[in-house]
Amino acid sequence: MAYGLLKGKRGIITGALNEQSIAWQVAELAHAEGASFVLSNAPVAMRMGEIEKLATATGAKIIPADATNDTDLGSLFTGATETLGGPLDFVLHSIGMSPNVRKGRKYDDLNYEWYKQTLDVSAMSFHRMLQTAHKQDSLAQGASVVALSYIAAQRVFPDYGDMADAKALLESIGRSWGYRLGKEKGVRVNTVSQSPTMTTAGAGIKGFDGFFGFAQEMSPLGNAPAIDCARYCISLFSDLTKYVTMQNLFHDGGFSTTGVTPEVMAHFMKEE
Repeated sequence: MAYGLLKGKRGIITGALNEQSIAWQVAELAHAEGASFVLSNAPVAMRMGEIEKLATATGAKIIPADATNDTDLGSLFTGATETLGGPLDFVLHSIGMSPNVRKGRKYDDLNYEWYKQTLDVSAMSFHRMLQTAHKQDSLAQGASVVALSYIAAQRVFPDYGDMADAKALLESIGRSWGYRLGKEKGVRVNTVSQSPTMTTAGAGIKGFDGFFGFAQEMSPLGNAPAIDCARYCISLFSDLTKYVTMQNLFHDGGFSTTGVTPEVMAHFMKEE
């Protein structure tokens, strides 16, 4: 059921790769709620995905952009405001990649050139996007920006590797820009710390099944599915959350504040 929460709003949605992607589901819901938007992803990611299918279904234009390239981002924000006919009411940053994680390099044996790529793609890209939007005055008064994060920014998950550092930086960038953009134009900037989710990116992490299963047993509501994360993002884009900003918002079924559960304890209990 749609509620018209984003009727008349314009935006950019990055990171949609296939139907498993949270960004993909955000785009479908944003369309259903009345928004118009452009889709963007890196050219290499677009070749791997099915973004044209999403564009057709939502009537969105695709503007390819490497989020680590300032020129590409400039073209993205200029193209988006021109295509949509005005400043942007919402932006989704759903971008993350670690060569070290993909290639099995452990945290105590990182390739530092790959480490730089992890930080650039997964976190600095968020700063680049907001700096570009700010310099071009592309955001509307009261706009909302959301980036997707993970609890490894606060807690140690050994196999998450250097992505944990990137998520910590991402969240800090959100707070810093949230203050500046809030003072200037009432723009909200938040990060959403999502449960482990069965996406293409998640599946690339060593031991992901263990991540997922442990979080499921630690969360009173269970892991939050991608579609519900998308619904949460839509609420943050809407006018219902006008005074929520500079927050890292946990969308994880209660995992982040649960100490222990009987299900987890059962794995370690001795039979009497």
